[in-house]
Amino acid sequence: MASPQEYTGEQIVVLEGLEPVRKRPAMYIGSTDGRGLHHCLTEIIDNSIDEALAGFAKNVWIIIHPDNSATVADDGRGIPIDIMPKYNKPAIEVIMTTLHSGGKFEGAAYKVSGGLHGVGAACVNALSNLFQIEVRRDNKINLIEFSRGGLKTPLTTIKESKVERLKNILPKNISGTTTTFYPDPEIFKETQEFDSKVIIRSIKDRAYLTSKIYFHFFDERNNTQHHYYFEGGIISLLRELNKNKVVVHEPIYIHRAEEGVDVEVAIQYNDTFQENTPSFVNIINTHEGGTHVAGFKTALTKVIKDYSVKKELLKSKDDVITGDDVREGLTAVVSLRMGSKDLQFEGQTKGKLGNSEVQPIVAKIVREELEVYFEEHPDVAKTIVGKSVLAIQIRKAARAAKDAIMRKGAFESLGLPGKLADCQSREPAESEIYIVEGDSAGGSAKQGRDRKFQAILPLWGKALNTEGMRLDKIVGSDKLKDLIIALGMGIGETFNLEKLRYHRIILMSDADVDGAHIATLLLTFIFRHLPNIIEGGYVYIAMPPLYRIKHAKVIKYVYTDEEKEEYLKKIDTNTKIDIQRYKGLGEMNPQQLWDTTMNPETRMLKRVTIQDAVKADEVFRVLMSEDVPPRKKFIQTHAHLANLDI
Repeated sequence: MASPQEYTGEQIVVLEGLEPVRKRPAMYIGSTDGRGLHHCLTEIIDNSIDEALAGFAKNVWIIIHPDNSATVADDGRGIPIDIMPKYNKPAIEVIMTTLHSGGKFEGAAYKVSGGLHGVGAACVNALSNLFQIEVRRDNKINLIEFSRGGLKTPLTTIKESKVERLKNILPKNISGTTTTFYPDPEIFKETQEFDSKVIIRSIKDRAYLTSKIYFHFFDERNNTQHHYYFEGGIISLLRELNKNKVVVHEPIYIHRAEEGVDVEVAIQYNDTFQENTPSFVNIINTHEGGTHVAGFKTALTKVIKDYSVKKELLKSKDDVITGDDVREGLTAVVSLRMGSKDLQFEGQTKGKLGNSEVQPIVAKIVREELEVYFEEHPDVAKTIVGKSVLAIQIRKAARAAKDAIMRKGAFESLGLPGKLADCQSREPAESEIYIVEGDSAGGSAKQGRDRKFQAILPLWGKALNTEGMRLDKIVGSDKLKDLIIALGMGIGETFNLEKLRYHRIILMSDADVDGAHIATLLLTFIFRHLPNIIEGGYVYIAMPPLYRIKHAKVIKYVYTDEEKEEYLKKIDTNTKIDIQRYKGLGEMNPQQLWDTTMNPETRMLKRVTIQDAVKADEVFRVLMSEDVPPRKKFIQTHAHLANLDI
């Protein structure tokens, strides 16, 4: 068998063909919207990172071109181009036209790899209009081209790279692979445009997890570039996650390998109530967790619980530390590396690790290492245990306050709020609720709605700012209490997503600063205390028009100043034009509100998503907490972007 350094066609194993990818692309990349598009780019980047993890690359270049094609290059060994006798084709052609083929299934080409269950470059090839690969080996550049999974240009030698930017960056005598792909508009019908912010977040994650590797990102659409290199690994990432928070101790770092599983964990508590535990396997972000995270959390809970008993730190004999208590204010990074051929992800997009044997290994390592750390650092141990003990007291107080509210009948025996105008349908999938600012707009909405499937809940005044607020204070707020009851799924320990009464929760506020503030307060509450409904795609923001333009007998509603100016250019200047600027929803009569904002055939809704939970957590904390200096700095930094409606 060939050695890793040789990396020849002998190490390529073929399992099956490509056609299923084009028939059911979402099965392989998760979706065909922007997330799926960026997943394709991630697959190619991860192939280059695999070369770095194997010790054969130091640099990864990512380029987005003006035509929205993307290039990824590395200085690794270069994909094998020798002929595979069994198929009588170059190895690179077999790899790129066949699912589950490559050097990651058998042999020693890659001991650690993330590019396996996502079927990698072959999948991206199938979903690309044009897919070009340049392989630099033996001082030659070899080009092969594909289209929608099929061979377009056979492997041939070329004099110089087709990627202009790389001509002056990559010396001709350096080995490696350059891949350029053009997303197929037949597949990516919603968008073929890459988002630089999404790409940068992904690159930064990988830079933290693969220390001493250089990442170079060029966006030729706006002529910008970013370069990332981190020495500190996951401790650097941990500090980044906690940078705007008050931490209560220095990072705890654990690194040990057992039974072929390399476990790396960084832990640091802060003064918040939220948990933030990003996890990774072979540099892949397992955003849904998995067995490695379960093992970590089990061990963390046991160590803290045992230490609290051993050192008699509990306030009462009846007090018991739970997993929820342990995770309040926890920021931890869990990173795992293991043999690529043994990996078992749940789902093609690798969101969750499924290897059952990993959980006890991670639990054992974390438990043993953390027990030693606690004995050697008793001050830190007592601080962490003290935070869990405080969580017990807060939990008990919140439950007592909630029980008191219930006993007083404030939840009206869990009957629906009096202000709620419910819909006739009892099918959540077809029902929607508008959360409306004020009684005036609520009245118009109630009259203009379709009672069959649209419910209206008016909320007067501003909601509470729930950033950092305990649950007992929240359930004591009339406005938020009404919203909790109307949604029907409870909150805190009683939360049950299956009981959600509406699958479209639409925030509808005035198109002004006050309206935006109210929507932000409600989003803060939802993000902090009901995040599952955002993750489930149930939360929307209504887009009422800014202007009503009337000329002759034509009435046009427009939603932005730019849209207004464009429309006015199209109107005959001899025509009398009447422009009405809507300052509030109450200015619309029920029919206008239905036509513009509530009719599914004509309305515009924005779905609220959390593409980057870490960034969202940071922004909410900076803008909504009581800590003034970070908010002041944020406003000063971004003031030039503000669109003031004066």
